Amino acid sequence: MPAIICEDVSIRYKTGDIKEIGIKEYVMRRITGNYQINEFWADKNITFSLEKGDMLGIIGSNGAGKSTLLKAISGIMIPTGGRVIVNGAIAALLELGSGFDGDMTVKENVYLRGAMLGYTKKFLDEKYDEIISFAELENFETFAFKQLSSGMKSRLAFSIACMLQPDILILDEVLSVGDGAFRKKSGDKMRQILSSGITGILVSHSVDQVQELCNKVLWIDHGVQIAFTDEVDLYCDAYQEFLMTKKLPGNREDIEKLADDYQERKKAEQEKKKTAETEKLKKILEQGSSDTAVRAAIRILEDNCPEALSEKYKKQEDMN
Repeated sequence: MPAIICEDVSIRYKTGDIKEIGIKEYVMRRITGNYQINEFWADKNITFSLEKGDMLGIIGSNGAGKSTLLKAISGIMIPTGGRVIVNGAIAALLELGSGFDGDMTVKENVYLRGAMLGYTKKFLDEKYDEIISFAELENFETFAFKQLSSGMKSRLAFSIACMLQPDILILDEVLSVGDGAFRKKSGDKMRQILSSGITGILVSHSVDQVQELCNKVLWIDHGVQIAFTDEVDLYCDAYQEFLMTKKLPGNREDIEKLADDYQERKKAEQEKKKTAETEKLKKILEQGSSDTAVRAAIRILEDNCPEALSEKYKKQEDMN
């Protein structure tokens, strides 16, 4: 039985209707004949299914309809058309900063946010020290939440959220919180969770992250499904090139060409970077002190002729 099934899921927003403008404005506009409703389809006929253990990466530019689709899958929104079938307990990490009280302490907020996510007090008692340690907030437990930096707030939110134990986990741009070290730690934690066999959906602007973590990919553009496939690397490469050219693929041949063009461009950029670095090191070698010159020479050998260093070290070991 599939863990998630989306069949022709469409989601429509209305602007200018009575719910948005209020009853008074609605009456005035009706009287003056200035009443108009505009419709906007955030997603249109999205169709895919995931088996247990699948990890789906959803890619698409801003405004593609990714987050809206996640809200429909997680049950926050009801699709205008089509249907979503979910088999199993689902947990969605959509907005890490929500559910906190600025005047309450860090410790109080752990229990408040945990309760909102459905954790029992007993579970939070057992996990409290782990949550604080993972968030690196051991010295801030008595601080008011509003006194924390934005990075600290994000770390606490992620730390609480990653204690989830669902069948299906939905992640919307939550692996990019905190500094570089914490992003690595949060990524490692998510890999640990996902390796347990749960089904996952990841929305991320980091295509490399999608390629690393996901075995399936869904590409959406302005609410339209471009592709759903298990050829993750091919379609992610094509998407990377699309971000540069803004040319949407119309068929398989277009996908392959976009992917090939991306690989060629990536290779050229790497060569250019390598050449620039080598020229910089050569300049240091020619103009620098003896110490910096030696370091520069070693760097050039490491980048362009590593086997020479290996032979040199091998000879030294043989002499010893």
